[in-house]
Amino acid sequence: MSDESSKKDHSPLESLDQWEEFLILRYPEPEKENRESFKAADPNKKAAEFRNYKAQARSSVKDFYRVNHANQTLDFVLSKKEQYVPRKKRTMGVWEAMDVLNTLVDESDPDTDLPQIEHSLQTSEAARAAGHPDWFVLTGFIHDLGKVLCLFDEPQWAVVGDTFPVGCAFSDKVVFPEFFELNPDSRNPAYQTRFGIYREGIGLDNVHLSWGHDEYLYHVVKDYLPDEALYIVRYHSFYAAHREKEYTYLMNDKDKEMFRWVRAFNPFDLYSKSKERPNVSELMPYYRDLVSKYFPSQLQW
Repeated sequence: MSDESSKKDHSPLESLDQWEEFLILRYPEPEKENRESFKAADPNKKAAEFRNYKAQARSSVKDFYRVNHANQTLDFVLSKKEQYVPRKKRTMGVWEAMDVLNTLVDESDPDTDLPQIEHSLQTSEAARAAGHPDWFVLTGFIHDLGKVLCLFDEPQWAVVGDTFPVGCAFSDKVVFPEFFELNPDSRNPAYQTRFGIYREGIGLDNVHLSWGHDEYLYHVVKDYLPDEALYIVRYHSFYAAHREKEYTYLMNDKDKEMFRWVRAFNPFDLYSKSKERPNVSELMPYYRDLVSKYFPSQLQW
């Protein structure tokens, strides 16, 4: 493989934001039960502008899903858990992680409209305006901090992307399912039955999902947030489950109950982006108090 091809496979997207832009095109507006507590950040933006099923995905987005689906194998996921779950990479607080993420995003996309902290504030402030509890607001603020995986030179496809179970049959409800034919696990009969290495109702805590920022941040914050928040952190990119209702046969009763919070969070995650910039300095006292309420000054990453 040439250096140019290797670089393209490592970073097929011009920026991580391109994945989120594609999600807005791909997935429909919130279900009625979620719409009732959600108001778009830009009231002039019609629902049709948030989604367009016929929109052609950028070639870079297709390249991203190609390498993501080809490389997210069970062995790869297990190797990343062995590498990152012990949380021995770095010690830093929430605010340092946010600063790092701002730097990473700026370097990958010098033309980005807003730094990461402002995107995070748009999500959390929309949830706050809707009257959600403070843990939900905090989750909106920190839910993408796992993207600091870029700091450790992880390829884009191991940082962002729709997550999906590995070790069992790939679902055609996962976006661009045709690329799974490139995944070595698709040729392993043991991994390509409905349940694969799992059993019905085993519970998602016992299921290995493709590796990315969701699972990483879950392990960083799992000792500090309520279960509802942890489900949001861990599964907010599991679109095949919370938007397509797939893989329910792997869930236990707790998963099914908790996923209502993941679904409630999704519109704030996808549809709160706006060109109107939040007043960071004005909001900081509230968020500094909120972060210190739930987290110690330093976290293990």
